[in-house]
Amino acid sequence: MDYTFQRFLARYIPVKTQFPGEGRRKWRLRVLQEAWRSSNETHPAETHVQPPGSPEENDDSWDYIQEGPELGVLVRTDFSDEPAWQAVHEKLLEAEKEFADATKSDNETDGEPPGTPDVMMGGNPEDSDDSDASADGMGPAPIIKVLNVTSPSEKAALQGISNIAALRLLNDVAVRPAPSPPAGTKRITTPNKLVDCRGWQEIYSGSTIWIYDATSNTDHCVRLVNQQGDLYGTATGDSWRARVSHICELQFNMTYLGMKIDFGGMDRWDYSERQRNLVEADIDVI
Repeated sequence: MDYTFQRFLARYIPVKTQFPGEGRRKWRLRVLQEAWRSSNETHPAETHVQPPGSPEENDDSWDYIQEGPELGVLVRTDFSDEPAWQAVHEKLLEAEKEFADATKSDNETDGEPPGTPDVMMGGNPEDSDDSDASADGMGPAPIIKVLNVTSPSEKAALQGISNIAALRLLNDVAVRPAPSPPAGTKRITTPNKLVDCRGWQEIYSGSTIWIYDATSNTDHCVRLVNQQGDLYGTATGDSWRARVSHICELQFNMTYLGMKIDFGGMDRWDYSERQRNLVEADIDVI
């Protein structure tokens, strides 16, 4: 690891002291911002640089999103059409129930006790406030948590946000060596931290983020946000649109069955959203 990122790790406590009350995610972003400004390393060691500040020791105001057994979170970022939102939300609830029923049926066919589907990983249903969890506590845990804020300040924070803004708000940042370019391919000519900046890439961890935006009002699809660029040239924060009726199964398969959204090695992510992310990535977040 180069000296700049060693300093990055050391800067966390001073930044936390200087800006009390901001929360873990902003502290991490502050120190990483300093590191991006000063790093001259071009060939990083094979090191995943995880900033200090564990969730157990450093609270953040959005940590409640990570609580509970859900695997992903659907974030409402458009508040202009309540009937459209309600229709999409209803489709999600129907999809949750259909997937739970199908999983339960599969388990019973396999000879497993009813009500113990594979989705009951990561927590107990009774720990969730989801109204679809079974009353006896033996039903499947919900797969997708819904974030539909009501306070003006939270609505302002989420209204129309980009993928990278959502990741920075709801996930935890880290850095890793960027994926290697394919043989015979040169590195990008304009470095960007979400793709490749002197051999490093900014990445995120936490609940998978699905974004309901203004377009969702009419197409009933949501954006699936990628937490890191898996192939060289793709970017952290890339997204593609999925029908809300499909996201429970997609989320389950990504989490438990190792499914990757890679389009068979083709770069078919939403280009306009990527460009938006790349521009915002170079703007100071604080």
